Amino acid sequence: MAKYFWDTQVEYLRHSRALYYNDDYIEFLVKMVWKIETPVHVIDFGCGYGYLGLKLLPLLPKGSKYTGIDLGDKLLQEAKDLFAALPYETEFVQGDIQEMSLERKYDIAICHSFLLHVSDPKAILKKMLYCVEDGGKVITFEPHWISSSSGFYLHGYDQSSIVQLGLLQKLYEKDAARIGKDGNIGMKIPMYLSQLGLKDNYLTYFVIVIMLNHLTRIELHLLTILIERGATQTEAEIQYENELLL
Repeated sequence: MAKYFWDTQVEYLRHSRALYYNDDYIEFLVKMVWKIETPVHVIDFGCGYGYLGLKLLPLLPKGSKYTGIDLGDKLLQEAKDLFAALPYETEFVQGDIQEMSLERKYDIAICHSFLLHVSDPKAILKKMLYCVEDGGKVITFEPHWISSSSGFYLHGYDQSSIVQLGLLQKLYEKDAARIGKDGNIGMKIPMYLSQLGLKDNYLTYFVIVIMLNHLTRIELHLLTILIERGATQTEAEIQYENELLL
């Protein structure tokens, strides 16, 4: 049996997640947007090492519970080790969410950078809706890569010299058609949820600002990868030079 890819990426996930959200932003969501004032039971679809649990449980009302589901046994062991010394009620279940049946007993179904990796995100959203009780919440943290790309700024450079929006949009769309990985799913989720009948459906958009000074890169044959994704040789070479700047 082939090794589950994300089980080999634990360190990458931990380092990349550290760039995502300030604690005060998560606290703002919990208190002012989601308005969670009583204990809740949260189920995390594709929980990985429990990143969302680590962020949310200190901010949720005392008595809240967290259940994480993931396919990776190494990721789940990492999660269990991290939570072992923490005073929270948690449960971690290994399995393929796309195949699992879930009880309708949760207050919140949540996921983070998960739906972009599944071939039928609408089916997963339907499952998330099904497993929450009446009055529950479905919360997704998913990307819209083209919006993120358009926000790049590198001091001393024209944006058009470092970000090829036309090429990137083409690559993202080709990836979605070729391998089902839709990095622009973020802006589509409100429409999917409306189609599934969810009420009070809204989108919260946030901006991440990262100050880049020195960044070590691992070159992964980027030219070949870009061409395989649908770029021409010239487009790939230009994008490769842009990636070196970033």
